[in-house]
Amino acid sequence: MKNTHAIKSLVAAGLIALTNLACAELVVIVNPKSPLASMTPEQVSAIFMGKTNTLPSGATAAPVDLPESSAVREQFYSKAAGKTSAQVKATWARLTFSGKAQPPKELATAAEVKKFVAGNPDAIGYIEKSAVDGTVKAILSID
Repeated sequence: MKNTHAIKSLVAAGLIALTNLACAELVVIVNPKSPLASMTPEQVSAIFMGKTNTLPSGATAAPVDLPESSAVREQFYSKAAGKTSAQVKATWARLTFSGKAQPPKELATAAEVKKFVAGNPDAIGYIEKSAVDGTVKAILSID
């Protein structure tokens, strides 16, 4: 009987943790030296879905992604582009095969995304808002 209670408690704690992760506030980030002050969700989606490789400033965008298995990546594409992981993967497979575009560079962690963006004036990425510091500039909130 005690084991059943313990299992239910662990399951409940796990669900709460997943809910908190799924509700994380995300932001699109750029290098602090970037002239960009903001972007629209449509502009961000166009870059991350391969419709353009140019930032509104005119510079060539260097987008960076989190791994396909990342819940933050799933949330980003769902909110910013209205696409599921499968749809994003299919779009990039088609664009890559046709030679029209290359997918964003994939980095293993949000810390790596932040470091890449901090070191590249044309980089654009996304991370949880709580991870933003002076090394990057948030230009769009994804809720």
